[in-house]
Amino acid sequence: MMRKTLITLSLAAAAISAQAQQVIATPRFDSNWSVGLDGGVTTPMAHGHAFFGDMRALIGAHVQKQISPAFGVGVEATFGINTSSWYGWKQSTAFDNSYVGVYGAVNLMNLFGGYRCAPRVFEIELVGGAGWGHDYTNNGPNENYGLPDANYFATKAGFNFNFNVNNHVTLSLKPYMGWNMTGSRYEGNLDIAGTSAGYTRKLATFNCLVGVTYNFGPRFTCVTPGNGDEAARLNEEINRLRADIAACNAATAAAAATAADLANQLQACKNRKPEVVKEVNNNLQSVRYIFYKVGSSVITPDQMPNVEMVASYMNHHKDSRVLVKGYASQDGNLDFNIKLAQARAESVKNALVSKYGIKASRIQAEGEGVGHMFSENDWNRVSICTLD
Repeated sequence: MMRKTLITLSLAAAAISAQAQQVIATPRFDSNWSVGLDGGVTTPMAHGHAFFGDMRALIGAHVQKQISPAFGVGVEATFGINTSSWYGWKQSTAFDNSYVGVYGAVNLMNLFGGYRCAPRVFEIELVGGAGWGHDYTNNGPNENYGLPDANYFATKAGFNFNFNVNNHVTLSLKPYMGWNMTGSRYEGNLDIAGTSAGYTRKLATFNCLVGVTYNFGPRFTCVTPGNGDEAARLNEEINRLRADIAACNAATAAAAATAADLANQLQACKNRKPEVVKEVNNNLQSVRYIFYKVGSSVITPDQMPNVEMVASYMNHHKDSRVLVKGYASQDGNLDFNIKLAQARAESVKNALVSKYGIKASRIQAEGEGVGHMFSENDWNRVSICTLD
């Protein structure tokens, strides 16, 4: 029996590497631990004992660490409750015996069927372990049985039939055989040659426990092996997206620089002081005004008499000259108003030359930008002709 168990455990260890190709175990030491409580019965297998008549209660607890999806290790302890006697008299201790040991568990479903991302509803584990057995004092009437407590080396082998309620809670049925490997005062000295190292019926017990286990997790992460061509394509796509991001960043930087330059130009325009007329010649004989409509440099018919008066004066005074200064109101864009003021001055000059024959050399036309001569803003849409 033990030989078969060892062969099975060796096969399980060999399968761990194959399982590792399908899953990635959580690397942290504190992952995939579980704790549980067990309760059931135990009965001796030696001749002369009734299977059910000498059966007694058994309780225990265990802590397990899952190394891989197929293999786990743990420690456990069990205690036989003193409810009857295997030796024909009432014992005085609360426990007949105890066992503390370590064990290994091979998940046969994951070993042969492959690991699943979610736990199966039903799983079977092959369990083998070894540890310290202890028989408590009976205080019986026979002096041969009134010896101190006995200690012995014990082994076990069996199965766990696990029902996974959810990802954390597991209910288990655990039938197994236990062996006293070194004998005890009740059975005499152990004959190694005759008993095959203690694996005899007279030193065996049958045990069956029902356990509830809480799995702290996390379980193991499923991994699908990657395709080389697909990985190369994805890397190429990633590199292309990175290049697009770099190009977008460069375009954003250029746009930001342009915006900053425009903002500086705008601020410079806001800070520029408008050109204003500091003095106006109030001599009505030598000054004439030509007013314009909003945004226009066209001399309307009602303003032509003022142009004609300037022309008449210059025709009567052959040496006279005229300075025409164009202005714009405060409305609108400053750059546009500067150009509009120049166009208004040029409109008067063009009219004097083309309509009244005044030589262009006698006319000086200047755009003065925004005017502030008059308190009425509309009146500053004007060309002022100053005769000399």
